[in-house]
Formats: sequence, structure tokens, C-alpha cells
Amino acid sequence: MGRLTEILQLAQSRARELKLPYEGALTPKEAAELLRLAPGARLIDIRTRAELDWVGRIPGAIEIEWQTYPGNQANPYFLAQLKQAVDQESLLLFICRSGGRSNAAAKAATEAGLPDCYNVLEGFEGDKDAAGHRNKVGGWRLAGLPWQQS
Repeated sequence: MGRLTEILQLAQSRARELKLPYEGALTPKEAAELLRLAPGARLIDIRTRAELDWVGRIPGAIEIEWQTYPGNQANPYFLAQLKQAVDQESLLLFICRSGGRSNAAAKAATEAGLPDCYNVLEGFEGDKDAAGHRNKVGGWRLAGLPWQQS
């Protein structure tokens, strides 16, 4: 069994255990490795433009807001924008700040007929620590994965 298959099986097993309605759930490091091993896979960053501008971006990610800023209103064009931006047979990895919105986006994409949707657990910044700060408990940035400040 190759490493790509191993990562996918682990993510799929995690999704079954958590009773998730999409294909799989990945840690940030697994997601980065999967993107390296599967060139057709796409990382969909669903954070708001404000989050991307103020907190940082992941090079090569497709940026489609799940909610708009300000106001956190649902983006009514999210699925149409997603389907226009990706090959519908690609592995799609969704990421947000902490994994909550990307969970909803992976679910919506799966329900819309996209077959290989994965959520990146922990998101870009991870959960808040005891003091209420992010980037201390999990997340893409804390894992030392590629990102850039705008």
C-alpha cells in the first residue's frame, strides 16, 4: 500500500468513526502530504477575504468564501463558484479557520454531487487555547506548513 492510499484510508476511517457525511477528515499535515502526492487534488480555502488578508494565505489554495465579511452571511454562489473552479472528479480538501465552516462546506459539496470531499481538521489557525488565542492548539500554521502573509 502506498502512502497516498494510507492517508486516504485513514481519513475515510476517521470520517466513518465521526459519522461525517463526506468522504474523509484529514489533519493539516496529512492534507499537505496528500496535496504533494496527488497533484490533481485541490485545497479550497473557504475563509473570508478579511481572514485571508489579515491572517494569511495558503499558496496554491483556491479561495472561495463560504460566508461573506462583514456580516457572516452565507455566500449564495459558493457551490456554483466551486464547481466552476475545480474538476468535479478531483479530491477536494476544504479548510477554514478551525475546521467548523469547512465541515459544512464539505457536507454541502458532497450533497451537491461532488464525490471526493475532505475536511481539514483543525483548520488554518486551530482551536483557541485556554487564554482564548489561536495558533497555539493545532492548525495549518502551527504545523509549520506553507503559508504567507498578505
